[in-house]
Amino acid sequence: MSNCCWTSVTSLAGFSPAFVMPANSSNSLPKPQLPTFLPLSAAGSVTVSGFFDTWRVPERWKICAMSTRSDAGVPSRDARHLFEMITLEGAQAGLSWITILRKRENYLAAFDCFDVERIARYTPARVEKLMANPGIIRNRLKIEGTVRNARAFLDLQEETGDAVGWLWQYVGGRPKKNQWKTQREVPASTEESDAMSRALKKRGFTFVGSTICYSFMQATGMVNDHIQGCFRYRKA
Repeated sequence: MSNCCWTSVTSLAGFSPAFVMPANSSNSLPKPQLPTFLPLSAAGSVTVSGFFDTWRVPERWKICAMSTRSDAGVPSRDARHLFEMITLEGAQAGLSWITILRKRENYLAAFDCFDVERIARYTPARVEKLMANPGIIRNRLKIEGTVRNARAFLDLQEETGDAVGWLWQYVGGRPKKNQWKTQREVPASTEESDAMSRALKKRGFTFVGSTICYSFMQATGMVNDHIQGCFRYRKA
């Protein structure tokens, strides 16, 4: 079991972890605890209890429901969590989001709870070990891309002194709260995600297209794309 210390129930563009700093911690980054997952049916739907008696959500929907221990799209300024989300959004490329949701716990275990410094030191032998791990998406480009992105993330931190602030600059440093009335209005990408994508690619990141960047922005609370009728709209 990991030594991590955050807990959550999470989806990619829908859920973000709630963070709990250890009592003896100062400025150290919290490590994530392997999460507890919502129960998934064989048909690919999720059963959410707590807010409603039972709410079954089809796979094709972006889930806006969650347990009381986590928050949807809550603004995150935790470097470790931001790297986790951009990694998982990239892993989702070409796949359904529910596929990665089901494997998130496996990803946390396989990638050292998304410890950027550790991942940046992964050797070719470690990559081969990951390629043999059935709990994650065994795509060589995505796995090698995660290692490459970890190194690029550290370079970004060293150059700017604040990788978190650099990422948040694309929404002006504060959450952007949209006012969509229907899910159809929610865009797949925006000028802000276009700009983030271009800048990340220029810095050596991979699997960071504009659509992936926008999902990353949604997942980390940089943008609030809950429709106005969603119970999470005012809370996020």
